[in-house]
Amino acid sequence: MYVNFNRWLFALTLCLVTTPAWSLLPIQHWQTKQGARVYFVEARNLPMFDLSVDFPAGSAYDTREKAGVASMTLNMLKLGAGGLSEDEIARRMADSGAQFGGHADSDRAGLSLRTLSSAEERKQALDVFARALLSPEFPQAVLDREKKRLIDAIKEADTKPETLMSRSFSELAYGKHPYGLRGSGEAVTVARIERDDLAAFYKRYYTADNAVVAIIGDLTRADAEAIAEQMTANLPRANAAPTIPPVPSLDHAETRVIPHPASQSHLVLGLPGIKRDDPDYFPLFVGNYILGGGGFASRITEEVRAKRGLAYSAYSYFSPMQERGPFVIGLQTRKDQAGEALAVVRATLKDFLDKGPTAEELQKAKQNLVGGFPLRIDSNRKILDYLSVIGFYHLPLTYLDDFVPRVEKVTIADIRAAFARRVDLAHMVTVAVGADPAAIAAATAK
Repeated sequence: MYVNFNRWLFALTLCLVTTPAWSLLPIQHWQTKQGARVYFVEARNLPMFDLSVDFPAGSAYDTREKAGVASMTLNMLKLGAGGLSEDEIARRMADSGAQFGGHADSDRAGLSLRTLSSAEERKQALDVFARALLSPEFPQAVLDREKKRLIDAIKEADTKPETLMSRSFSELAYGKHPYGLRGSGEAVTVARIERDDLAAFYKRYYTADNAVVAIIGDLTRADAEAIAEQMTANLPRANAAPTIPPVPSLDHAETRVIPHPASQSHLVLGLPGIKRDDPDYFPLFVGNYILGGGGFASRITEEVRAKRGLAYSAYSYFSPMQERGPFVIGLQTRKDQAGEALAVVRATLKDFLDKGPTAEELQKAKQNLVGGFPLRIDSNRKILDYLSVIGFYHLPLTYLDDFVPRVEKVTIADIRAAFARRVDLAHMVTVAVGADPAAIAAATAK
């Protein structure tokens, strides 16, 4: 099997380089009778399959008064449903050899399943999965226990510098926008959550019309159609698709320094970046690889770590979402070096914005991104994630086929123009945890 996989990976790389018209994955797409969108790839190499069902039900649909309802609703789906207790759900999944999980972010939430494709195991795993998805019970005793557990975890997390940094960045970058809400909620908001809140959230957002079903594995098209219908036929119907409001642009820079006894300072700077379907996505993706997303191949790592030894790691990334997700640069450094490290990061970003990458940097970035692309789709789980993203964000079915050609098409001028449109150093927010306020103020003034 390993020999065959290595040969497949080599052939895939060769096709990416030499045959633009070659199709990577034959993605099949249709809608269920209830309107759910289905994305399916038949893969018969292993006797198993992966399934996910996603909804626009992430933390951006919470309210400020009861932030945490979205996360708690998803968590409780697996803790009592369709006449089964949480222990019975776990035992039946274990008996069938299945892996049962959930996933959530600001935009979406959903359940996932990996199980054998043989009839007996498949039937049992899908039965439990369907009960959790279609008939959640939200048991009061379980909810009380989970609220206490989550409140304790939130209070513990709130003592850590990385949590303080992340929370403060969201508050400064997004203000009252829903993307500024904490996914888990706050201790005080979680305490307010009632069972009726979960039932109402489920009815409003876990709807057939807005569901995205992704399936890959050892199944026929008929098998996949039957599974998709089973998972969506009895879901609530939506009156209207939920929406997230546009993210306002920042009109000024803002800096927050938070005292903390940690031995290192945690630094982050950034601003709202791009939507998932932004036409600047590929220039920004390639440009950010050069700036701070390419590890040791990136400028920020070179300037901050290799040349000056100011941090073990420094990074940057765009996180595209339904509306504008964050562009972030982050690092950790010694407290007495925080001001210097921040100044170096800002100078590196300014130089990149002013001049863009060099021709050599762009060529190496393209080589690395194209050469590494097969590893992005070298497992069914990774492909399932792509199917979910393609479906949820209404990306073209050819997205994976187009990926390498669009990377290769990017020019220096494209990168400079895209960064000029999306990244403004004068309007970035900065958060420093455990740093000297005077040093941070001096660095941001440059």
